[in-house]
Amino acid sequence: MNSTALTTMLLTQGIVISFTAFFFYKVLTTPPRQEPDSYEDNDEELIRKEE
Repeated sequence: MNSTALTTMLLTQGIVISFTAFFFYKVLTTPPRQEPDSYEDNDEELIRKEE
């Protein structure tokens, strides 16, 4: 394997590992989004008539 191929392979692997580590860190450190409770939010809705 010549030096150009080795450099390209190491550079590519380094970039892929860097992206993987960055996004894995983002997933672990991002706080969860507050989702609305569908039952609490619909308390003021009119109750549908049963047919």
